Amino acid sequence: MVTRSENCPRKDTCLRNGRGTVNIKDIADKEAMYGHARLFAHLTVEPGRSIGLHAHEHETEFFYILRGEGVFHDNGELVTVHPGDVCSTGYGAEHAMENNSDETLEFIALIMLEKG
Repeated sequence: MVTRSENCPRKDTCLRNGRGTVNIKDIADKEAMYGHARLFAHLTVEPGRSIGLHAHEHETEFFYILRGEGVFHDNGELVTVHPGDVCSTGYGAEHAMENNSDETLEFIALIMLEKG
C-alpha cells in the first residue's frame, strides 16, 4: 500500500503551550499501528516556534531529526540537535523542542505505548 503525501492529514496546531503553531503531517493513524503507537508524524517547526514542556507516562516518544537545528529540552538539560540525531523521552521524563535557528526544523515523531 502507498499513501501519497497529499493524502496524509495535516494540521497546524499549538502543541503543549509552545510558541506559535507547529505543522503536523500524520504518517499513519492509530489503527494502522495496531495499538502499539499513538503517533507517527512528520513535524515542521518554523524559526521562533516550539513544542512546550511536557511529560510522557506509560509511553515513549522519539524524535528523528531530518532537517535544521533545534534545542531539545531533555528532562532539565538543553541539548542542541542536528539532522540524524535521535531524541527520546518516557517514564515520566519531561521534554520540549524549540527552533531557535533561522531555518525550518523538521523531524519524525513516534510515540510508542507501554505494553499492557
